Amino acid sequence: MTVQAYILVQTEVGTASGVTASIRTLDGVSVVEDVTGPYDVIVRAEAATMDDFGHGLLSAIQAIPGITRTLTCPIVTP
Repeated sequence: MTVQAYILVQTEVGTASGVTASIRTLDGVSVVEDVTGPYDVIVRAEAATMDDFGHGLLSAIQAIPGITRTLTCPIVTP
């Protein structure tokens, strides 16, 4: 069973489109959208395990220049 989550991303002013383009290149990312509101980018992503998600994918996203904050919302499936 894979781990899936939405990741809400806040960026520095004027960097959202570049951040979106960088996130789109990462393995495990299925959807990336620029949005308005308290967050600038919403990502839907998945990984094989929680460890892969946190130490691999999420760490790679957080290392992208221009990102100031992320909020990860794991998807709960029965």
